[in-house]
Amino acid sequence: MTDAVAATGKHASPALPSPLLSGPEWAGACDCHIHINDPRYPYAAGADLHPPAATVADYRQLQARLGTRRVVVVQPSSYGTDNRCTLDAVAELGLDAARAVVVVDASTSADDMAAMHQRGARGVRFNLLRPSPVAAAHMQAIARLIAPWGWHLQLHASADQIAALAPAIRDLPVPVVFDHLARLPGHGGSAHPAFDLVAELLQQQRAWLKLSGAELDGAAEAPGYASAAGVAQSFIALAPDRLVWGSNWPHPAIHKTGYAAPDDAALLRWLSACAPDSAVQRQILLDNACNLYGFSV
Repeated sequence: MTDAVAATGKHASPALPSPLLSGPEWAGACDCHIHINDPRYPYAAGADLHPPAATVADYRQLQARLGTRRVVVVQPSSYGTDNRCTLDAVAELGLDAARAVVVVDASTSADDMAAMHQRGARGVRFNLLRPSPVAAAHMQAIARLIAPWGWHLQLHASADQIAALAPAIRDLPVPVVFDHLARLPGHGGSAHPAFDLVAELLQQQRAWLKLSGAELDGAAEAPGYASAAGVAQSFIALAPDRLVWGSNWPHPAIHKTGYAAPDDAALLRWLSACAPDSAVQRQILLDNACNLYGFSV
């Protein structure tokens, strides 16, 4: 990874002569967790987050700065089960470079599933930390719905919720992708019961973990996010082949707290500090993303 100066601006980043990831070895690097918020699509009634616009054009400026070529667009809670913005963003970015994680309910038809799969959807998200039309009680039914398509279930929940849901998570017939370091506490995270569950499923190759969201519980620790780094390093030592990285751009939840959005380049540097071995960096940023989302190597 090369270095670069800090970003300015809310979402857009200035053009830089040298992206952080430069060279042919990084041609397929993937940012595995972003959201698109486009004012052409209304937010869902009851949504508690109403972040400012963050369009595909905005994100492409960040891509140019980071040097990533691929991306996973994750349905934000603000849109509920209306996946149009997310799927249209994937279409704009191109199926060779983008995938989607959507939100569905158990009544979703086979035809709708087929259409979303063709448009790049490869997972369904449960966000238990925001108002959602899909509750944790529906995980088993939706897992059965998505299993024939080879999708995964992406879970954003607190560490306490993950620990409480351990029997249900173990019983799922599809892989689980834990969002944002499984929201484990930065201090003493490895002692939390959720850590053991995540570690168990990673080692069984039944789960993946996103090395993302370091800013969510540690905004004051920017840019090093030392507490989150400790959690990340534990998992890097344990199962480097089951980890992916995501910027979490444009950080919709942090806007509600009043904190400034983090420097996304600093979050990529944070990964390189957690995993200084370039081979492990490549595994996380490229190989694992290809395996999880079906990109060509």
